Amino acid sequence: MAGRCPRCGRGRLFAGFLRLVERCEACGLELGRHDTGDGPVAFVILLVGFVVVGAALVVEVKFGWPVWLHLLVWLPLALLFTLAIMRPLKGWLVGAQFKHRPGDFEAGHAD
Repeated sequence: MAGRCPRCGRGRLFAGFLRLVERCEACGLELGRHDTGDGPVAFVILLVGFVVVGAALVVEVKFGWPVWLHLLVWLPLALLFTLAIMRPLKGWLVGAQFKHRPGDFEAGHAD
């Protein structure tokens, strides 16, 4: 989740916001061709949806905000929350893949 290599913990995991580096600069672990697919997105949608929709429902019942105010508050909050947790979740899933299937990270392994 810290954005470090799952093997050594020293090298960077990400080359961009969500793009993995090709190889760890510290230990040489091949990371570039491993993809978590839609896993992080599914977790983020469920988590952000639960928090934002739950909060919006509580606010609606207690205060009765107009629709425009809900949109003004909850849409930017959902976007910020999504951007904040997407990268750590992707890092966690790459680490989980390494822990449970380390052979997939060896050079020359066919997907």
